[in-house]
Amino acid sequence: MPPKLRRWLRLLPILAVPLLPVAAPQAQSQTLTAVLEAEIVTLDPHFTPAYITRTFGYMVFDTLFAADSQGRIQPQMVQDWTRSEDGLTWSFTLRDGLAFHDGAPVTAADVVASLRRWGSRSALGGRLMAATASLQANDAKRFTLVLSQPFGLVLDALGTTSSPVPFILPERLARTPGTERITEIIGSGPFTYAQADHRTGDRMLLRRNARYVPRAEPADHLAGGKQVRIAALDIRVIPDGQTATAAMRAGEVDFIQYAPFDMLALLERDGGIRVQSFTGLDQFTGHYRTNAASGPFADPAVRRVLLHLVDQSEVMAGFGLSDRYARTCNAFFICGSPYESDIGTEPMRSPSIEAARAALAQTRYAGEPVVVLVANDLEAAKISSEILADRLRRAGFTVDMQVMDWASVLARRTRREGWSVFGVHALGVDLHNPLTNSVIGFNCTNATTGGFHCEERLTPLFAAFAAAPTLEARQAIAAQMQAIIYEQGIAVPWGQFAQPAASRVQLENLIPSAIPLFWNVGKR
Repeated sequence: MPPKLRRWLRLLPILAVPLLPVAAPQAQSQTLTAVLEAEIVTLDPHFTPAYITRTFGYMVFDTLFAADSQGRIQPQMVQDWTRSEDGLTWSFTLRDGLAFHDGAPVTAADVVASLRRWGSRSALGGRLMAATASLQANDAKRFTLVLSQPFGLVLDALGTTSSPVPFILPERLARTPGTERITEIIGSGPFTYAQADHRTGDRMLLRRNARYVPRAEPADHLAGGKQVRIAALDIRVIPDGQTATAAMRAGEVDFIQYAPFDMLALLERDGGIRVQSFTGLDQFTGHYRTNAASGPFADPAVRRVLLHLVDQSEVMAGFGLSDRYARTCNAFFICGSPYESDIGTEPMRSPSIEAARAALAQTRYAGEPVVVLVANDLEAAKISSEILADRLRRAGFTVDMQVMDWASVLARRTRREGWSVFGVHALGVDLHNPLTNSVIGFNCTNATTGGFHCEERLTPLFAAFAAAPTLEARQAIAAQMQAIIYEQGIAVPWGQFAQPAASRVQLENLIPSAIPLFWNVGKR
């Protein structure tokens, strides 16, 4: 063989490298290992408002609209839509390429059935359905929503992040009553679920959906093109935070959703780990919920004492969190949201035991026990409730602190007696909107998550908020609500904080979000 020909043959593999699709197969063969906040037990995305089910839902199912990183609602499964001049008739067209994991195309009939089921489980969805005259499929790709009355939050509802989210199911599954769990897990999202890949108490493997057709736009939080750059997401069940931290430092885990507070300093010093804080709607807000049905806090005057008593700085210090992760915030609809306000917050600006003691002396309180529920298996709830119990004693209350697990707290709060107050926290994406705020969302209803409060002045404000045509109008109504909430001492915030996530530095393009999102991310 001539020498010149031999040299060209040796070069052929090198010259061919740029033409080979190396990056895609490599990315699609990788597995990302994650430890989430808890084990995923409930897989039906409409059945429960549990955050871990919502996280699962965003992986396996898809939504009509979604919020971008600025909180703006963008189309997701929808290609385009129109609204009539009076705002009562909305027509939507689905985009091309939508298919469920079993290969069936996503149709408008699937959407209609899914929205109706979601509306039976969601407070916001229920309000949208109550304002709906008709919701029907026109053909395979088009559906129409006709309102019976103004509802200014149609797109906000269809693209809400608040749990449960309006995920789209196949019609045959969406016809399952909301009070019953679906028997198959089939979505159209970027990852697929198979029961064979799920070992209860150990792990769940979600695989890349090869049929998924992402939107053309770049990924932007929950919106945009959901490009999956890994082969699978391996979700491990590791309840102990120290064990999960050790596994991450050893390179066995790529992502931890909730880095333990007492491990943050260690993780921050590790050059192979990145700690992610959050702001605004991605932060948690804590509240003390009071029982208005019985006991000392049935009296609004006694409840108002808490406005003078609660020192958010002390609670945040109790967590050991730096200013990077925590802040004080008196706004009921959280700081950093469109509905942030300082209306009615005057008593909360200079909290003190002395001010609380003086305010208590002006009430009819006669030493009745205040039953403080303390969840010993939920760090934030435990610390916040213990600090409150101590301050209540110092202000002159008789305190009965009862320690139990969180499940028992949830069971106890369904009773109208036997408890007075407990600390709880939730994400800003759920709390910032009055229609999805669980602390007040069940005002004057039989639901037990809000402390049996019934403030008649709030009821028409909910309806006015839903019908308001502009953000400015909704902001004014939210401020009115906040004034009433604090005047009646319905609930008192104890701080706003981030629950940081931790990830190995090998992860690239991880979307910063308190709801873990695993599209767009790759591994080096």
